[in-house]
Amino acid sequence: MLIYKATELVNFAQGDLLMLGAFIAYMAVVWWGLDYWLAFLISVVTIGVFGALLDATILRNVIGQPQFAVVMLTIGLGAMFRTFASVTWGSEIYTLPTPFGGVWQVGGVTLSHQYISIVVGTLVLCGALYAFFNHTRIGVAMQATSQNQLAAYYMGIPVKLIFSLIWAISAGTAAAAGILLAPVTLIDINMGLAVALKAFAAAVLGGFGSIPGALVGGIVIGLIELYAGATLPDGFKDTAPYIVLLIMLAVRPQGLFGTLARKKV
Repeated sequence: MLIYKATELVNFAQGDLLMLGAFIAYMAVVWWGLDYWLAFLISVVTIGVFGALLDATILRNVIGQPQFAVVMLTIGLGAMFRTFASVTWGSEIYTLPTPFGGVWQVGGVTLSHQYISIVVGTLVLCGALYAFFNHTRIGVAMQATSQNQLAAYYMGIPVKLIFSLIWAISAGTAAAAGILLAPVTLIDINMGLAVALKAFAAAVLGGFGSIPGALVGGIVIGLIELYAGATLPDGFKDTAPYIVLLIMLAVRPQGLFGTLARKKV
């Protein structure tokens, strides 16, 4: 979402960056014996730097190109990342040890600390991103760049550097999401695919380019899955969100919070 707002590029490799982040955290905790939080930091920084390098070396060159070329490039990058992960870590399924192993009893409801950590982590990430984009000079510069690149350039904003920083933040956020989800989904080379598909559906449902819309879209997708899994026949849990998405695209193509964009040609 951050990348699309700034560059109008749709990154279909985002889920694979999530997967790489989870694997790096696993290596740091299990192979190197590091503390979970230190491993978290190492993974986020590593994938963030990797995202900036991707922009500087490959992705910056396709800005302004037809969307199909951009889509195929990011899909190809995702396939490369999965191949690299397969060669490096194999096709086994890994478990990331975390400090969130207990449960919390609320009345008659049992809540796993793992799921609570995902919710809290998501809220912290969203709050941090909101504060960054609205209360820091770099964040304001990023917003200006996303609204009008040419005007930002004439105002003295280093647009290319801003693009790299946006890719770094987006990739680092993906790594953080991968680490938070790893104890629930487990870690394997395809863990990012399902997450990316649902995230894309949430972004489209909420309105492409709207960060609050993406959050609301994610909640709606989750509620639809929960309802479908409890009331509909087997198999509808995974397909119901996409059926609703198709209906939404037919009725309101811009999504819940999006706006129709018009371009003069």
